[in-house]
Amino acid sequence: MPHEGYSQKKSQRNVENRITAPDSVLNTPTVNPSVLDTLPAIKSDTIPDSDSTKIAPKGDIQTEIKYYAEDSIITDFETKKVYLHKGAWFEYGLIRLDADLIIIDWEKSEIFASGVTDSLGNIEGNPLFKEGAVSYEIRKEMRYNFKSQKAIIKDVVTEQQDGLLRGQTIKKDRDGSIYLDHGFYTTCNLAEPHWHINANRIKSIRGKQVVTGPFNLYFNDIPTPFGLPFGIIPDTPEEKASGIVFPSYGQEQVRGFFLKNFGYYFAFNDYIHTRVTGDIYSNGGWGAKASTMYKKRYRFSGGFNVDYQKFKSPETELNKVEYNTVWVNWSHSPESRGNSRFSASVNAGTSNYNNVVVNPNSFVQNVKSEFSSNISYSKTFSGTPFSMSANLRHSQNIQSGEVNLILPDIAVNMNRQNPFQNAKFEPIKTLNVAWNFNLQNTITNRVTPPFGVSSEVVDQSQGISNSQNNIPFNLANLPQLLRDANNGAKNTIPISSNFRLFKYFTGTASANLTELWYLEKTNFFYNPVEERVDKILESGFNRVTFYNSSFAMNTNLYGFYNFKRNKKIETIRHHMQPSFGFTFSPDFSDPSFGYYQNVQIDSAGRTQFFSRHQGFVFGGAPLGESKSLNMNIRNTLEAKLKKYDESGEMETKKIPLLQTLNISTNYNFAADSFELAPIRMDTRTSFFDNKLSLNIAATLDPYAELVKTNPETGVVTGRRVNQFAWKSGQGIGKFRNVTMNINGNLNPAKQGGQAGEMRDQMTDDFLQQGGQLNEFVENEINQIINDPSQYIEWNIPWSFGFGFNIAYNQQPGRESNITSAININGDLSISEKWKITYSGGYDFMTAQLTQSMIGLARDLHCWQMNVSWIPFGRFTSYNLDIRVKSSILQDLKVSRRRSFFD
Repeated sequence: MPHEGYSQKKSQRNVENRITAPDSVLNTPTVNPSVLDTLPAIKSDTIPDSDSTKIAPKGDIQTEIKYYAEDSIITDFETKKVYLHKGAWFEYGLIRLDADLIIIDWEKSEIFASGVTDSLGNIEGNPLFKEGAVSYEIRKEMRYNFKSQKAIIKDVVTEQQDGLLRGQTIKKDRDGSIYLDHGFYTTCNLAEPHWHINANRIKSIRGKQVVTGPFNLYFNDIPTPFGLPFGIIPDTPEEKASGIVFPSYGQEQVRGFFLKNFGYYFAFNDYIHTRVTGDIYSNGGWGAKASTMYKKRYRFSGGFNVDYQKFKSPETELNKVEYNTVWVNWSHSPESRGNSRFSASVNAGTSNYNNVVVNPNSFVQNVKSEFSSNISYSKTFSGTPFSMSANLRHSQNIQSGEVNLILPDIAVNMNRQNPFQNAKFEPIKTLNVAWNFNLQNTITNRVTPPFGVSSEVVDQSQGISNSQNNIPFNLANLPQLLRDANNGAKNTIPISSNFRLFKYFTGTASANLTELWYLEKTNFFYNPVEERVDKILESGFNRVTFYNSSFAMNTNLYGFYNFKRNKKIETIRHHMQPSFGFTFSPDFSDPSFGYYQNVQIDSAGRTQFFSRHQGFVFGGAPLGESKSLNMNIRNTLEAKLKKYDESGEMETKKIPLLQTLNISTNYNFAADSFELAPIRMDTRTSFFDNKLSLNIAATLDPYAELVKTNPETGVVTGRRVNQFAWKSGQGIGKFRNVTMNINGNLNPAKQGGQAGEMRDQMTDDFLQQGGQLNEFVENEINQIINDPSQYIEWNIPWSFGFGFNIAYNQQPGRESNITSAININGDLSISEKWKITYSGGYDFMTAQLTQSMIGLARDLHCWQMNVSWIPFGRFTSYNLDIRVKSSILQDLKVSRRRSFFD
C-alpha cells in the first residue's frame, strides 16, 4: 500500500503516518526518474507463453535464478536483456528484488530496478531489495551486480538495529557494508521523522557499527547547533562490541568543570563485558569507575561495580574540602538448578560517599541512610534430611557511622522427622523432632567502655544498655575490631505434635530445648571506690541450656445472617478463630544454674540480677519464671451482594467488610505483679475494589495510672500501679498507642501501581502486539520498573494516590503525643501529549510541606521530554531531559540540570 513520502507537501507535515511496511522498513515512494522511454520498442508477440521463467546456470552464475512479472516479460536477444513489467520480482540465492520495472542484463550480470510513473504522474512499485535478513527500501533506482554482489542505489532507506539509515546515493559492498552520501540516521519510523542526524558521509559495517563523519542534529528538518566531529553507533546484537565511551561534561560548584565517564568498553566475549571510565575536575579532583556484567546461560548472571572518587580543594580555597571515598555494588543471581545455590547482593562503601557524590536522578539513593549486603551459599544433601547455608552479612548506617559484619553466619538444619509415624495413638503418631544449629561471628565498630556497667532494668537475656561509641572502620583499627569480635553457637531442638481434640478443636503440644555455646563469660562485682558495677571476662568453654514447653488449642466458629430476598445484601458471614495456649518456662536466674549473678549496685546495698552472657551474640537464658496463658481471637467479616449482569441475570459477589480483626493478650500466673499483659488489637479492610485500604492498630493498658504533681516545680509525674483500671475508677484502661493508615489509588483505568503488576501488564501488552519475549526485552522492562519516569501511561487521563497517617502515643506520667501527615502523588493529562506529575505531602504537626516534586512530561513519539522540579528542601533541584526512546541511543539527549550540590 503506498504511503506518504519524505517529499510530501509541507501542509502534511503535522500528520504522523506510521510506516507499516514489511520487516519494519520504510516504504514510501518518492519521485522516480522515468526509464521507460529509453527502452527499445519490442512487439508484444515476443511474450512467452508462461509468465514464469527458469534459466539454467551459465558461466559465473553459481545458483538458480528465478524471475516473474505480473504484466509482461520481454526478452531482447540482441542486447541480452530481459524486461519485467508490473509486480515483478527477481530471486538469486539469498537476494530478492521486487519492483514494477526490472531489467536483467545477462552480459554484464547486472539488474536495474525502479518504479514507474502512471498517467497521473504518481510513482508506483518502487524497488524493495532484500539480502538475507537485511532490507533496502529504494526511492528511485538501483543497479546490482549479482556476480560481484555490489550495488549502486539512489535514495534508499534501510534498517540498522533499532535505527533507520537513508542516503541519496549508496554503494553496497560484497560483505554487506554500505557507504552513504549525504545520509542521515534516525530511530523515528514516521514518514516525516521528528529527528535525525545528518552527515555527508556515513558508513555502515554490517554486524558491527555505523560510523559517521561530522554531523548535526535535526528536529523536524530544522538544523540545530548540536553535533560532533564523528559518531559511532553500535549495530551488534545486545551491544557485543568494544569501543570508546565518550564523556559527558558540565560544571559543579565545588569541583568545577568536569569530564565524566570517559573510557573504554570491553566486550571480551558472549559471557563478560567490562566498562572502565574516569572522571576529571578542574578544581583538583578525579575519579575511576569499573563496571562488569557477566552471564552464563542457564547458570548465573550478575554485575560488579566499583566507584572511587578523590578530591582536594586548592590551597586558595577558604572552605577547603578533601575526601577519598569509594562504593562497591555486586549482585549475583543463580539459576534454580541442582542442590546448591550461591547468590550475592553487596551494597557498601565509605560513610561519606552519599554526602559528596550525589546522583540528582536517584532521589531514593540520596535520602537513604542504611545499606545492607548479603553473600550466601546453600546446599541440600540429597537422600538425607540435612541442609546447610553460609552467609556473610553486612549492615551500615551512614548517619551514625555504625558498621556491623557477620563473618560468617553458618546454619545446619535437619528437617522434621516423624519417628513414630506408624503408631496408632494420634499424638504419638504426629510427634516430630528437628534440629537447628547456628554459628555466628560478629564484628562491629560499636565499642563498649571496658569499665562500668549500667544498672538499668532491661531484658537481661539480650544484654543491658551501655554507653557505646563508634570507632572508624578501617585497617588501622582492624586488630581491635577482630579482638572484640562477638561469637557463639546455638543449638535448638523443637519437638511438637498436632492432634484433634474434642472433635472440634485442634491441639498442638510442643517443647523447645536451646543450648548456647560460648568461649567466655562475664563476672560482675561491685566497685565501692567508683560506686559502680564493673565486669571481668573469664575465658573458657561454657554452655547455657534452657527450655520451655507449650500447649495450644484452637477452633473455628462461623455465623451467618441472611437478609430478606428483596434486599441487595443477601448474607453476612462472620468467621471467628479463637486460640488459647499455655507456656511454661522455669526461672533460670536460680543460682543452681549459674547463668545469673545477684550483684550489689549502690552504696545502699540494693542488688540486681545480671546475666553472665548479656551482650553476647545469642544473649543468655531468660530471666524469671513464666506460666503464661496466651489468648488470641481472629475475626473476618464479609458480605454477599446481589448483582445483575448485562443480560439481566442475577449473580452474587463477595466483598470484605473486615479483612481481619485480631485481639490478643496473655496472663502470667508466675509474675508477682502486672500479670495481665497489654491488650493488642489491629484491624484491616478495603473498599471500592481495593482502591481504598484502612489499617488500625491499638494497645490497651488495663492497669491504673498514679499521677502526682510536684507542688514546688509543677512537674507532673506518673507510673503504673498493680491494680486494674476499672477498680480505680479509670474505665477499662488507657490506650498507650493508636495508629491509623488510610491509603488509596484511583484512576479511570482501574490499573494497579505495584511493580509486579506493572511488569505483568507491560509484558502482556508487548506480547499482544506480536513481540517476542527474550532476555533483552526482559532487561528493558526491568529498567522501566526500576525507573518509572521512563514509562508513562499516556492512555490514562489521570491518576491519584494518597496516604493519611495518624499516630497517638501516651506513656505513664507523660503528655500524649499525636503525629499526623498526608502524602499525595499522581499525574494529570492536560492534553493528548502533555502530562503533569506530582508528589508531596503535608505534616499537620509541624504545619510544613514535606518533600515535594512537580513534573511535566511530553510525548514526542520517538522522544520523551521530562521536566522535574523539587522546589525546596535539602534536594532542591530541577532537571530537564529529552531522551530518545530507542534503547541504543539512551545517551543521545539534551539535558540541563541545576541540583542542590551545584
